[in-house]
Amino acid sequence: MTLEYDLFWSFRSPYSYLVTKRLLDFERDYDVKAVVRPVYPIAVRIPGFFKQVNPMWPPYLLKDTVRIAEMEGLPYRWPSPDPIVMNMKTGDVATEQPYISRLTRAGVLAAEQGKGLPFLYEVSTVIFGGTKNWHEGDHLRNAAARAGLDLDALDRQAEAEKDRLEAVIAENEAAQKAAGHWGVPLMAFKGEPFFGQDRVNHLVWWMEQHGLKKRG
Repeated sequence: MTLEYDLFWSFRSPYSYLVTKRLLDFERDYDVKAVVRPVYPIAVRIPGFFKQVNPMWPPYLLKDTVRIAEMEGLPYRWPSPDPIVMNMKTGDVATEQPYISRLTRAGVLAAEQGKGLPFLYEVSTVIFGGTKNWHEGDHLRNAAARAGLDLDALDRQAEAEKDRLEAVIAENEAAQKAAGHWGVPLMAFKGEPFFGQDRVNHLVWWMEQHGLKKRG
């Protein structure tokens, strides 16, 4: 029997990007499926978050993510533009968020079409993999195509179903809290939360205790 776990994931989180290849490999090697549940970044979900954060955290995050990317053999650079429109010096976050809204709604639609994890991987690789102006030209369109999806169709559907998709995202965020953590990437299985890109081995072990098997 295929086991499933919930994956709470953000298009602005470098740690979400850094874990996704391993989750694809996990699904390739084990009889398992990620239930992809995109959420908005903490900058949007928690107003004023970056006004309160310890100033030592952002520079540590940058050093840590560069290290992890090198260890995992993944291309990595902080996105240009940032998926979140904000002033990094003041912590002020813009009311209008065109990039992250588009990406998150498209992620929900991709998940509904059964291609959530490949879509997350291909799109986040473009955003965090060093592609400047990733939001322009065919960068995202080609990434979606590699995941087996038509980005133009996703964009049209997202515009037509904006309210429904926002409700789904809100449900995902509520389920994320109910799972026991507020951060991403967060994997949850049978009431147990596994927070962070470094918790995949723990997730695999825990699911093995509940019958997870390797593919034949």
